[in-house]
Amino acid sequence: MKVIAGGLLVLATMGVATTAMAADGKAVYDQTCAMCHAAGVAGAPKFGDKAAWAPRIATGKAALVASVTKGKNAMPPKGGNAALTDADIAAAVDYITAAAK
Repeated sequence: MKVIAGGLLVLATMGVATTAMAADGKAVYDQTCAMCHAAGVAGAPKFGDKAAWAPRIATGKAALVASVTKGKNAMPPKGGNAALTDADIAAAVDYITAAAK
């Protein structure tokens, strides 16, 4: 009985660790993207501005992720945060585009 309970504890702990390691789009936005997208610095489309984001969203998620990864116009690669992972960027793109739909 103790082995089963211990096994369940391990599985529960593994699930928590996996959730904690998942990219958090809002956190990435708050820490990196908001510096420009909250106020529209240097022509950045403002967070939640449906009209500004509509043509960008229409290009598809892959194109948006590529723009963030490589940089575009005044935005440097990875929004200036070289530590961002591909998962971080994808999560931030999901968060930002969801707010503009």
